[in-house]
Amino acid sequence: MKEAFEPSEPLREVIRAAYWRGEEAVIALVENLLKAQAEATEKLEARIKVLEDQACKDSKNSSQPPSGDGFKKRVQSLRPSSGRKSGGQPGHPGSTLAWVAEPDEIKQHLIETCQGCGASLVERPIVAWQCAQVHDLVPIEIVVREHQAAVKQCDCCGQSNQAAFPVGVTNRVQYGSRLRSLMVYLMDYQLLPSARVQELLSAVFGCQLSEGTLYEARANCFESLAEVEAGIFAAVQQAQVVHFDETGLRVNAKLLWLHVASTQALTYYFIHPKRGREAIDAMAILPHFEGTSVHDGWRSYALYACVHALCNAHHLRELRFLVERYGQAWAEQMMTLLVTMKAAVEQAQTQGQTQLSANEITQFEQQYRDLLDTGLRLNPANPPLPHARGRPKQTPARNLLERLDTYQADVLRFLHDFQVPFDNNQAERDIRMMKLKQKISGGFRSWEGSRVFCRIRGYLSTLKKQGHSLLDALEQLFLGHPISLNLQPE
Repeated sequence: MKEAFEPSEPLREVIRAAYWRGEEAVIALVENLLKAQAEATEKLEARIKVLEDQACKDSKNSSQPPSGDGFKKRVQSLRPSSGRKSGGQPGHPGSTLAWVAEPDEIKQHLIETCQGCGASLVERPIVAWQCAQVHDLVPIEIVVREHQAAVKQCDCCGQSNQAAFPVGVTNRVQYGSRLRSLMVYLMDYQLLPSARVQELLSAVFGCQLSEGTLYEARANCFESLAEVEAGIFAAVQQAQVVHFDETGLRVNAKLLWLHVASTQALTYYFIHPKRGREAIDAMAILPHFEGTSVHDGWRSYALYACVHALCNAHHLRELRFLVERYGQAWAEQMMTLLVTMKAAVEQAQTQGQTQLSANEITQFEQQYRDLLDTGLRLNPANPPLPHARGRPKQTPARNLLERLDTYQADVLRFLHDFQVPFDNNQAERDIRMMKLKQKISGGFRSWEGSRVFCRIRGYLSTLKKQGHSLLDALEQLFLGHPISLNLQPE
């Protein structure tokens, strides 16, 4: 058997042919072999570096979700330790069950025998009561309410007349608005699959619902929310600051993209087969938007003429990766600077200020430029390769530095305008529950089903932000009296 290092027969022939051609031929052959080996080694080293970079990334130093961290690696939080023990702190008011002055029901427990000598206490007077209150549920059951509409016949013309049934009463036997609102709430807010909703309603209320009944309730809700969704869309489009984000979503086993545009009081979802400009144009918010768009730097957002603000939570994670993976001191100093800027803005807002002083802004910007210059000097750009197309591939540090340099105004937008947040966490929070829905169900079975969920979920998210009771709002929707949302531009 040949040894692993023994050259193959074709290579032997090449070497032998070079040998017979003379010294120069042998030198040229060795040089070519060394060059090929060096190129292969360079490619392997680059590939190893990419794989090592991927292995070093987690949810705290990249855009990888926490679910990707697994159980083997303990991820350190970006939040610094407060030095306090977990749990309630000294002076914390706490939250316990409150004593009710007028309970719904009183049960008295009498004592008839002395616990000491066994004498009868039946005839003895009660000198005091020791009381304890128990908060519990009464038995839950379905109430069947029969509506009877009177029918009368006119003596003058013989016309038969019937009183009107309440809004929503359309069938001889049906489920009421409160129960239907609970169906929608469990499926579209608590994200329970239809089978588990059926199981829960059967166990708690004793009612046997079909899956068709659940989806009929959601379809009615979807249709009733058409005008409400249009109002949310218009209010988001006119807002001063709007957060944007997108994520992949499985619909009928195909990858589609869920886009979100949201504020502190409004949420609007949109599904499209594409991720980039085609989808954003179809969503029809950014093409006409005149406020400030907060996003993660996805290149398609930069194509629109509005004011832009980049998410600094993303920058902190990328900077942390450079510190952990490559030990770059400027990156750690940049993290500290960004967090210090954020704290300065929050302190100024607490003191009732609407902006930082010109001197503070100048000092912060100068520190920012100094750190960028240091980083750019330590991470020079890779030169273009001969006969290669496009921009040469750069290191992660160089890519981040160039972004922080080119889009400095967008990175530091929060420093100049207190209406602009430090990060894009609003959009990320609004999109996180949609990812949880996908984890639970694995995706949507149809395009229409995904649209139903997005419209209802956007409405529920908006209700939650504005402090409304979700169940009460859904019930009013089924009764034909949707509550009034605050749709004034923020």
